[in-house]
Order: sequence, then structure tokens, then C-alpha cells
Amino acid sequence: MAVPWTVTVQAADEETGRRAVAAAFAEIARIEAILTDYEPESELSRLSAAAPPAGPVAVSEDLWRVLVRAGEIRDATDGAFDLTVGPLTTLWRRARQSGRLPPADKRAAAQAAVGGAALALDPQRRTVHLTRPGMRLDAGGIGRGYALDRALDVLAAHGITSAMIDCSGDVVVSGPPPGAPGWRIAVRPFAAATTADRSAGDPPIAPLVLAHAAVTTSGDAYQFVEIDGVRYSHIVDPRTGLGVTGQTAVTVIAPDATTADALATALSVLGPEAGRNVMRRFPGCAARFMWMEDGRPQILDTPGPPDSRPSG
Repeated sequence: MAVPWTVTVQAADEETGRRAVAAAFAEIARIEAILTDYEPESELSRLSAAAPPAGPVAVSEDLWRVLVRAGEIRDATDGAFDLTVGPLTTLWRRARQSGRLPPADKRAAAQAAVGGAALALDPQRRTVHLTRPGMRLDAGGIGRGYALDRALDVLAAHGITSAMIDCSGDVVVSGPPPGAPGWRIAVRPFAAATTADRSAGDPPIAPLVLAHAAVTTSGDAYQFVEIDGVRYSHIVDPRTGLGVTGQTAVTVIAPDATTADALATALSVLGPEAGRNVMRRFPGCAARFMWMEDGRPQILDTPGPPDSRPSG
């Protein structure tokens, strides 16, 4: 997934810990081979390449789980998160490389292939039907979270009850370390989350202390482009076909990393006001929105469980 991963475990002995960690990394590689859209032979890419197929296509259990959860979050976020956004992300990747906005006609054609109606799921047969020409699925906003959750499941199957997995700042944890209430996880200050400079600006934020939870942050620190004086994120708004504008970051805490990952993407698209309303549909989750307004950093926290709220 082109980012560093760290697996930390509490084990009865070193050999048990090493075996569990190796199995977790193998699981991460397996999930990537299913969900990446950068490899033409991945299951996701092969499904997209067949669009529209003559009929429904059977998929693996892992891809099915991702498609189902993505659909649930799409519906709950009013389409701000959408796995069918692939045609638009393809255009936007080219725009970021060229420094020019996608032509309006190509953007309109891509948007015609995007939307919940373009993807039909049959839970009885576990089949998928991509209904529109030019469709392309993009699991970039949920794939890391799903891989984190699956790797944690593998650790549990190896008898590991206390673990932390870190995927470039997206973190999932199981039970706390011995003698501690939870895992201490640092949350990047806003300046560091949006400038790619981890030492920049803001005072440090008090670390989270979490157990059996996940925390992810979406922002434009490392992937953005400025076109005609406007800063665009790599995160594409399915409603416009363009990257989210402005200097922003969203941190989400959720019971699982799949939900946290997808929600952070959706909330980046929605912004603080609409996002705060959407968060009411996700009990047990909390979010912190950070953005710039008139040159000054702004922060908005959503209500949530007292032990699941980013603190600062």
C-alpha cells in the first residue's frame, strides 16, 4: 500500500510474537492483492475491467465485505463516500500530474459512471453487477482500514489479545498493554497534518488512550496540488469530480478501522457543518475537523463517547 506499517504485540514469548507478526504482515499483503486498483491483476481491478459484465459476478468474501460496508457508509454519508468514484479519481490523478483541471466534458462523462445505482449487490448469491460502462471501483478510502482490521483478526487467531497496528498514522488496537488502561496514540497537530512538516506550528495534542478501537486521519499534507491558486486535495468529491479544496484534516475514532478510514474520507468531503450532522448516524464514533479560515486554524469536535474523543 506504498506506506510503512508497524505491528506491535504483547506475547507470551518472542517466538509466538514473531509468528503472529509475520502472519499479520502476510494478511496485509493478501488484502492489498485483492483491493488495490494500481495492479491490473487484483480482484478489484479485474472486476472493474469487466464493467459492465453480461451479468452478476461472484466475488471473494473479503471484497464482498468491503463492498457491503462501503455501500452502508455511502448511504449514511449521502454519497460523500462512494467506491464507484474510480473514473473521477483516474481523471484527478492525471490532473495532479499535469497541473491542469480535467476538461469539463471528460469530468461529466466520468460522473455519469459514478453513483450508488451503478453497483448492484446480491447478498443471497454474493454477486456484484457493475451496471454502467466506464465504471471503475476505487477502494483507496477504505482499503487500509479493512487491512488493519483483518490483520488484527489474524493476531487474535494467534492468541494475541494486546496489539497495535499502525499504517502511516492510521491505527487500530485491541486490548491494552499489561497494567495500562489503553494504548497511547499521538494525534498529529493541525499544522503537521496539513503541511507535511511534523514539527510545524501548533502545540502538541494530548495523546489518545484507546483500547479495542481505531483512529485515522485524512488530510492533504502529502498529496495535494495547486491549480490557478487553489489548493486541491487528493481526496475527490464525488459530487464535483474535483479534489477537496482548502487546507483541511479530519481525525476519526471508531470501533473498527474500516469505519474510521471510510468516515475520515467522507467527512473530508462534507466539511465540518454537514459532517457534524452525518456523525449523528454513527454512534460510538467521534471526529475532529481542522481547517483554515481567514488564515487561522479552526477546530470542531463532534460529540462522542468521552473516552473516544480526540483531546487537545
